[in-house]
Amino acid sequence: MSRTPKPRSGDAATEKTPSGTATGKSSIESVPVNLTVNGLSRTITVEPRMTLLDALREKLALTGAKKACDRGECGACTVHIDGRRVLSCMTLAAMLEGKKITTIEGLEENGMLHPLQLAFIEHDGFQCGFCTSGQIMSGVAMMEEAKAGWPSAATADLRRPFTPADLSREEIRERMSGNLCRCACYPNIVDAVAATVARS
Repeated sequence: MSRTPKPRSGDAATEKTPSGTATGKSSIESVPVNLTVNGLSRTITVEPRMTLLDALREKLALTGAKKACDRGECGACTVHIDGRRVLSCMTLAAMLEGKKITTIEGLEENGMLHPLQLAFIEHDGFQCGFCTSGQIMSGVAMMEEAKAGWPSAATADLRRPFTPADLSREEIRERMSGNLCRCACYPNIVDAVAATVARS
């Protein structure tokens, strides 16, 4: 005699109507997560498997971070968690209790764009614009990493402290290499970052 396997917790479409048809509902319990997003305290309720990218876009209507590859390969979803750049499509929202999240929407201050945002406009660092928010978020974090003295694979001399003055075009290209641009606007992106570094 064959048996119908018991649905496991977490399987989709496990609930059924009295007629026996699946409802499409999941039995996974949602959990509350307290975050500070762009300077504002927010509490969201998410399934444990929901990514930060989906939580930002679907729960908070912050659509600046783009859902492109959805597998951590293109950088279009880059945001900052406690000042560090991360791929939000590869980060679970439920793990971020108490964290500070910054998205592209949170870079402006008092109605003024971030210097790198202005440089992207000045140097035409975008075409379709789909990757732009991730490029800018990565660039802002990269400049902070340089201020903190972090070297990269392109750093020639590891015996002395790294400074923002050492951010050559080669360094910028290496440090931004995780962000893809399908329009191949890379020279203008490097120009925008280099100009911002020179002015800072």
